Amino acid sequence: MKREVYESQKPFAGEKKPSMQRRCVGHDYTERMMYMVTMVVEGRRPLFGSVVGCSEAPADGEDSPRIVLSELGQRVYDECMATPVYHPEISVVALQMMPDHLHVVLFVKSKMKQPLGMVLRGIKQKCNHHYRELVLKVPSVALSTQQTELAPLKKDRRGEEREHGLLFSRGFNDKLLLRDGQLQRWLEYLRDNPRRLLMKRERPDLFRVQHGLVVGNQQFSAIGNRFLLERPVRLQVKCSRRLTDDEITQKQTWWLAQARTGAVLVSPCISKGEKNVMRAAFEEGLPLIVLQENGFTDLAKPGGRRMEACSRGQLLLLAPWAHHNERLTIRRDQCLALNNMAKMICESR
Repeated sequence: MKREVYESQKPFAGEKKPSMQRRCVGHDYTERMMYMVTMVVEGRRPLFGSVVGCSEAPADGEDSPRIVLSELGQRVYDECMATPVYHPEISVVALQMMPDHLHVVLFVKSKMKQPLGMVLRGIKQKCNHHYRELVLKVPSVALSTQQTELAPLKKDRRGEEREHGLLFSRGFNDKLLLRDGQLQRWLEYLRDNPRRLLMKRERPDLFRVQHGLVVGNQQFSAIGNRFLLERPVRLQVKCSRRLTDDEITQKQTWWLAQARTGAVLVSPCISKGEKNVMRAAFEEGLPLIVLQENGFTDLAKPGGRRMEACSRGQLLLLAPWAHHNERLTIRRDQCLALNNMAKMICESR
């Protein structure tokens, strides 16, 4: 299967308030493209089933992490997999059901008559019929689009808007395939989702986003092992860009030796030298505190191997600023600020 790769992703439309549901500005959602789409159950209710097993069990073992689908979950799965029947120009590359959401990788192979959003809307409408029948216990009837997706939002007891009678929250999150290697990362992410959920359940304190964590005179959002801040020795990893490779290697040798005796290495990993040192420490399983420019949403979780590092208590991620969806290049003043914060973390008591 040929993969479509673009050099850069255009900025998202709409206001700058963080949102995971903005569409890509200027992109034609009827054209050939591969997407990873996420749709979430209204209210994050675990209606699709439950994840069972053990996060440390082998993938082919009896206790391997997996989801056991409810009857509703199985019907939603079947509806998603049937997408090519109604839209032959789309193929389902991968689908991962989770208790309160689903991820699906879709390949639009040829020009469509309607945009992807309309296709997903149709899937939601079919799933709504199963939801009414199995959960609300009312006969599944063919309601109009006006009655299902465009019905006015009702109010709950607090006067807040809510949707009643609909399975999914409004909208969806989509990611476009833009770079080499991205598809494989998507597939691994989908496959690993049940294990990651079990890891969060088994070690909730290490994966709960904490906002307003105060260190010295600075507030952070944090994910990971906050007890690393209490280690008696914390060392800032800071490397000038003017250092030669040999000089970086010498500094790396010293920092790793200190970390092996219990010191925590602290850095925003900005320069090449800082990245090399922190990467080597990470590979060795040494304790790290990493500062980053982009903050965390309430449901954020570490990506890739960082999640396993958090699970082991090896890693703490700190972000001093709010989350944003846009891909932004870090500014010089932010680099200086993050390095000053790393220094402050190492000196605070």
